[in-house]
Amino acid sequence: MIETMSISDLINGYRNKEFSPIEITMEQLKRIDEVNKTVNAFITISHEQALAQARIAEKNWLNGVQLNVLQGVPISYKDLIFTKGIKTTSGSYIFKDFIPNEDATIVKQFTRANTINLGKTNLHEFAFGITSNNPFYGAVKNPWKLDHIPGGSSGGSAAAVAAGLGFASIGTDTGGSIRIPASACGIVGLKPTRQKIKTNGLQGISWTLDHVGPMTQNITDLAIVMYGLTDRFYLEHCQTDIKGMRIGVATKYFTEYLEPEIRTSYQKSLQKLEKLGAILMEIELPSVQEASGQVFPIALVEGASTHEKNLLGKLNQFGEDVKTHLQQGKTIPAINYLKALHWQKIATSEVDEVLMEVDIIATPTLPASPKPIHTEVIEIDDLEEDIFSSLTRFTRLFSLTGHPALSLPMGLTNDGLPIGLQLVSIYNYESLLIRAGFAFEQAYLADFYDKRSAVAKSL
Repeated sequence: MIETMSISDLINGYRNKEFSPIEITMEQLKRIDEVNKTVNAFITISHEQALAQARIAEKNWLNGVQLNVLQGVPISYKDLIFTKGIKTTSGSYIFKDFIPNEDATIVKQFTRANTINLGKTNLHEFAFGITSNNPFYGAVKNPWKLDHIPGGSSGGSAAAVAAGLGFASIGTDTGGSIRIPASACGIVGLKPTRQKIKTNGLQGISWTLDHVGPMTQNITDLAIVMYGLTDRFYLEHCQTDIKGMRIGVATKYFTEYLEPEIRTSYQKSLQKLEKLGAILMEIELPSVQEASGQVFPIALVEGASTHEKNLLGKLNQFGEDVKTHLQQGKTIPAINYLKALHWQKIATSEVDEVLMEVDIIATPTLPASPKPIHTEVIEIDDLEEDIFSSLTRFTRLFSLTGHPALSLPMGLTNDGLPIGLQLVSIYNYESLLIRAGFAFEQAYLADFYDKRSAVAKSL
């Protein structure tokens, strides 16, 4: 039962004394111990801290004290987010024994909210990739199809949520690392407005592009987590009425070089939004192709700067793909980096202008479905791309501009793999994404969620 329970079900159960935080936490830890052998979603399972936090939450519930809407909710953190006294490896050999002396800002927020930390999730090494095929801690497996990637770099977080190993997980996103695995694993992932959730206390890639955000089973859970983090009552935006909402549909780029099943599912999703009363409007982003590619020089240069000392003294301790990326970052001319920052301003201005005409931009999250582990190249029509470039193609623009972007499920391929829909709004209007996502979810995703529950139960 626990693998399919929502956060609202959990809180109501606590309130009605149907079960206790200790009981739920023990059941979650037992399930993680068993299922993690299959999906490899966790690097570290924090049994002692989780039970200690559960005891505090239980005492508060018994005394009729609710400190926060998230009190007693078991969650996990991507293993590059610092957790005091708990190993934080960043998915690397270099930091295999690193234990922070202080929590990241978001961990402090959740600790004050009296959540329960189940542990640290597996990821692509140093978040520098989108497969979560980690050379030191093993590949994360997609719960829907275990020989396929879960996306990345927050692959362990997405796999954990999809498999019912915790009620939410916190990931990071530099070019799509929350939304890509959310799409691949059939869950909900939000990259909030840049710096809406502080990035202090994590092993990041890029101070220009890094975001922190939540990954949940559904939109209502997302609204609850965002409320717990920001004190904004996002639940009031969980409405099924989106009549008159203007949905922007790009005429180019986001509709090009799509796998046929992605294209069909996307077109059907737009039609479904229209049936709910939304108004579809064509939009143009003329600089999107040039601008979206600028994520790479920014991330590579700033990543190389962040890892400068390790590149000098511990080069051979990096995995091969990450080492190649970081060495490449050292060779990028300053003028290219500055041009990329200039393109960021152009792209931001263009997206801002479009969002003055529409409420939300809708795109596929990914141009292709999740691929088998060890896939290196994706070919669609006459376009052949490395898997990193391909799977970030639709997400990286909005990491560059910092606009809030949500991925939620929109269907399954014939092979039973999830497909995601990406929704983007103006800065600080995550409420619009929650409203549109909730309406879509309530109307069309009940069957999808039943299938995901069946996947979780089968693990």
